[in-house]
Amino acid sequence: MRNVRSLHLSALLSLAIAGCAEGKQADVRAPAPRAGSATTVSGLEGAATIAYDGLGIPAIRAASRLDALRALGVATARDRLFQLDLLRRSSGGRLAEVLGRDLLEADTRQRLYGFPQAARAILARLPASQRAALDAYAEGVNAYLRSAETLPVEVQQLGYRPEPWRPEDSVLVVLGMFNALSVTEDAERTRTVLTRTLPKRVTAFLFEDTDPYTKALLGAHAPATPPLPGEELRALVAESRERAWAAAVLSDDAGEAPVGSNGWAVAGQRTRDGRAILANDMHLELGVPNIFYRAELRYEGREITGVVLPGVPMVIAGTNGHVAWGMTNLDGDAMDLVQIETHPERPGEYRTPAGWKRFDVAQETIAVRGEPDVAVTVRGTIWGRVAPRPLLGAEVAVRWTALDPEGVDLGLLEMDRARSIEEAAAVMNAAGGPGCNVLLADRRGRVAWTVTGRVPRRRGFDGSVSVSWADGRAGWDGYVPAAALPRVVDPPSGFVVNANHRMPLGEGAPALGRDYANGYRAYRITERLREARPVTEADLFALQLDTEARFFDVYRDLALRALDGAALSRRPALAEARRAIAAWDGRADVSGVGLPLLMRFRRALADAVFAAWLGAGRAAEPTLSLALPDIDTPLQRALDERSPDLVPAPEGGWDAFVLAALEKAVTALHEEHGGRPLDQIPWGAVSRVRIAHPLGRAPELAARLNMPDEPLPGCGFCVRLATRTLGASERLVVAPGHEPDGILHMPAGQSGDPLSPHYRDQQRAWVDGRPLPLLSGPATRTLTLVPERR
Repeated sequence: MRNVRSLHLSALLSLAIAGCAEGKQADVRAPAPRAGSATTVSGLEGAATIAYDGLGIPAIRAASRLDALRALGVATARDRLFQLDLLRRSSGGRLAEVLGRDLLEADTRQRLYGFPQAARAILARLPASQRAALDAYAEGVNAYLRSAETLPVEVQQLGYRPEPWRPEDSVLVVLGMFNALSVTEDAERTRTVLTRTLPKRVTAFLFEDTDPYTKALLGAHAPATPPLPGEELRALVAESRERAWAAAVLSDDAGEAPVGSNGWAVAGQRTRDGRAILANDMHLELGVPNIFYRAELRYEGREITGVVLPGVPMVIAGTNGHVAWGMTNLDGDAMDLVQIETHPERPGEYRTPAGWKRFDVAQETIAVRGEPDVAVTVRGTIWGRVAPRPLLGAEVAVRWTALDPEGVDLGLLEMDRARSIEEAAAVMNAAGGPGCNVLLADRRGRVAWTVTGRVPRRRGFDGSVSVSWADGRAGWDGYVPAAALPRVVDPPSGFVVNANHRMPLGEGAPALGRDYANGYRAYRITERLREARPVTEADLFALQLDTEARFFDVYRDLALRALDGAALSRRPALAEARRAIAAWDGRADVSGVGLPLLMRFRRALADAVFAAWLGAGRAAEPTLSLALPDIDTPLQRALDERSPDLVPAPEGGWDAFVLAALEKAVTALHEEHGGRPLDQIPWGAVSRVRIAHPLGRAPELAARLNMPDEPLPGCGFCVRLATRTLGASERLVVAPGHEPDGILHMPAGQSGDPLSPHYRDQQRAWVDGRPLPLLSGPATRTLTLVPERR
């Protein structure tokens, strides 16, 4: 029945969109504002205008910040109403209500974690100025809802009307970004399982958080390398042969790029005229419409330009003319899984430092489209909600900054007032959003790196694995003070770089996290910046598009050594593998060959090696996909030894192991590409941009709703990051005070309306790597907002 309903809905949407395209059913399309048209907005203090340029980018002019945010609410709702509704529903656990039972599991997870309750509690604690900003934004969204002549085609065909926007809905959207950026839970589950099932030296080896590229960047600040536990690894390999553990232990996305970003800022000493330039491209899951929305706001003598998250009234990355800012995911540790000690005779109680306490129990009701409501029982502890999944057979509670009323706020709003590096860093350090690295550049040619988001201050443990807090020895003592968060200001190199890697921290600096991204991207960016002087905005945009992929050199060299004359005489079928790999030019360009095979070869090696090393952990927790933050550092260290006892080598020894992995990679690639010769499989046949609308999975809707499926340069380790699901959600390059020279582009377009000319009009520039101006162009239409008559 679910499939029948889904097909019926897809058919309705397809017909509706097709009808609109032919001039029929025109009422499903949101109307463009007429020249000189006016919309009444409750709470508006004075007239405001929204001028749209040729790309549909709104330039908002208002007398006050609150009026500007009201106008932003109107503009965002007009372009992205369906997205706004899905974002709040996704975070609040209410998708099944409009999309059906297929979303019930996702909704249940959100309810079990308590996101709706957290949003209300966070809202109640916000400072008055932040609450006023959310109220104003909600007034703008609701003004559009009241005045809209028609609603988005998706909403009409789903047969519902979006509810009025509430300030807590904006908080829910912020919490959704916490969800998108957090990998802590899976990482802590993996660490806990492996710590309890593997020798201590093996876990230290597996979880080394500083790869060779990062060590080169850190220099004297790099931590010591843990010893390779040869004896223990050999024992694990031998045990794996005896027990014949299953081969698949790594998660499907193990070794792929994490959610993250690139960011760097170049000081005036390295530019042609002393300006400091910021570059930022945030790597997130791509979709239609894009997760970000371009906007310009002018009020009270301030001009703020950049990207906003639909539903949240603040610029996430951009410039105010005095300071420019960008962000990358911190990969910080802001969550702990607290082991729950349940009473052996009274299962409704658990142990706390104050004695036994009953679980808080409540019922959640989830509405399901076309079906009866579903009741879900949720349980809470003094530390947080009980997690949906147990860990090693025991229940755990989730302690997370995102669910703590003291851990979240909208302090980023104050970036409109920052006039210097110091003022901007102070705003960022005090703000309570998702943990991020922050790159800053100011009008005086200065640059800095710091962090934003609350950092837990732990006692009695380091947060790497799940432990009990029942006796009070382990726990959180609030958060690290804003003044204690690290900063790097005006370094001698003349630039700061972060690509989600571990940064150098001064003595006594608080621990921020441990599961950092591999440092290759940061190393490559640093290498290019050291070579370049003076640099311009165009130079930094070109660097954002860099496709060099020397990260894979180690796998190329390993394959070519193994594919010598003797090996090819025994296995002549591998001759084409050697030709393809030898032809690789070290880049991830769409026309290049060899890299598809190297990617498959790397994964075949990793699957075989980690199946042997981690089999005991998988046996202890069979349902867990083991999420190692960096598979390459331990894998390459073992491969460098060339020892058949460290890997599950067959009878032929080391060379046979490498050749078997190559044969597996060759077979897989042939199957995927219809037997095509390996040296005729270009990277563009593997690296494809697939940017889909939430309802675009249906074949009859895909061509109308999704962006074209086409080759895309870049890879998971390139500066131009591109994977199956992740890519640059925007590319920003700007020097504060020189905004007319700035660059900003993003995938898809401003509008979420499939019939709008702005639904996909930025996509071509994004795919082709063409810059678009940061600032909006001449107005093609203007919407005037006026106060309600009293």
